[in-house]
Amino acid sequence: MKSLNCATFTDVLRVVRVESIFMRGLPGFSIVGLANTTIKESESRVKAALLSLNFSFPPQKIVINLSPSDLPKSGSHFDLSIALLIALQKHEFDESFYVFAELGLNGEAKSTNSLFSILLFLSNKVKKAKVLVPKDIALKAAMIPNFEVYAISSLDEAIRFFIDEEFAKTCLVNATHPLFEKTIEIGGKNYVPNFNFELDFSDIKGQERAKRACLIAACGMHNIIFEGSPGCGKSMCAKRLRYILPPQSESEVMLAAAYESLNNKNVDFSALRAFRSPHHTSTRSSIFGGGSHTARIGEVALANGGELFFDEFPHFGKQILESLREPLEDNKILISRVNSKTEYETKFIFVAALNPCPCGNLFSKNGNCICSQVQINRYKSAISLPLLDRIDIYVAMDEVRQDDKSTLCSKDMYNDVLRVFTTQKERGQSELNGKLEGSEIERICVLSVQAKDVLNQAISRFNLSQRGINKTLKVARTIADLANSEMIEKAHILESLSFRVRSE
Repeated sequence: MKSLNCATFTDVLRVVRVESIFMRGLPGFSIVGLANTTIKESESRVKAALLSLNFSFPPQKIVINLSPSDLPKSGSHFDLSIALLIALQKHEFDESFYVFAELGLNGEAKSTNSLFSILLFLSNKVKKAKVLVPKDIALKAAMIPNFEVYAISSLDEAIRFFIDEEFAKTCLVNATHPLFEKTIEIGGKNYVPNFNFELDFSDIKGQERAKRACLIAACGMHNIIFEGSPGCGKSMCAKRLRYILPPQSESEVMLAAAYESLNNKNVDFSALRAFRSPHHTSTRSSIFGGGSHTARIGEVALANGGELFFDEFPHFGKQILESLREPLEDNKILISRVNSKTEYETKFIFVAALNPCPCGNLFSKNGNCICSQVQINRYKSAISLPLLDRIDIYVAMDEVRQDDKSTLCSKDMYNDVLRVFTTQKERGQSELNGKLEGSEIERICVLSVQAKDVLNQAISRFNLSQRGINKTLKVARTIADLANSEMIEKAHILESLSFRVRSE
């Protein structure tokens, strides 16, 4: 028996071992292991491809097993591995390769629509993998770090690859994506910094408190909500926040591209973190993922590692807003359907913007608010207290004044983010401050005596929940990091509390 590696998508990417055996019995060819129609059709494609090379099938029964056998499998990219196991049954070859290609009837090796997605997810699952792929995708695949990629254009070349070492050396594809040539090392790990500030905070006049809040949110990946009159800069702040978020590791870049590829996009690698901004009329399935039969990825999962922005926050449906509580709290979302159950990571920074009232003039010094208290309460009632409790930072934004000036640019803010990011990683944190949980909060968020007194007073005065206490501590930890303080001091706690949402 011989075997090769392949992979398939079910609820997540699964590595599949393709095994073959030639047995005594009536000549035949069968594929077992819960293969769907696409793989069953491989029998005809593989036979035609082998016959085009004048291959003589032995008078034996050929059985191909896709292991694990209880896992449903699909995809025409199994063709090449099946054909190689039949053609090379009498030869010794390296079985550690991952082999992917669809075969034409003339033996041509072709890529498939899902192949790049599979390779991206495989790069997060298996390190230093040796991969054999068609030439039309080889250069793109070679840009994935930690892959040793070999390219062939036909079944004939693939067979020769495994029996001719000199030819195999010529199939190696060396390519590095420009993005991964400019990495920085932090805490023994490579990260990809962003030097693109297409949208710059220097465009925003005034709003110093909002900019300070954005800097704190970016440093720790804290959820943030902006409230203010129309035109005061809420959306401008939200859209520029993406450009100062912490750098991604190489694996995070791969995962972001992999998730984006599931959205049927021709993806490329980017130093910029993901940014998703669904409209308030979007359906629940489009935001959280789903479908009638298979669990498709939604905006919440596509924002993983980046920013999810809800503009006009109260106008989103009540069911959508309440459904946000799970991904915000657990940093993951489970989509269950009859045929599949899929879990996606949702470690994003959540950003929301809303007006103070339906007409938007409640905070205005120049315009008159025409809303009654009943209308204001109804407008804000869509946002429940448990949902607000999951927001780290709240900012009430001022109206723009004529003498407002720009004092901060994104480049300077990003330098501060890099400094704080380095501090957190060198402290041994696997997650940034905003995503700390349980015992990590107690270990990392160390308070001075005065800071403890202030926090205890705030717990009594504002009736903070345990979640609210943890949020306050995590924001204070980021503020302390910005001040280069090893311990959380009184001033840091006070500033953190000033950003808490006040329930009426």
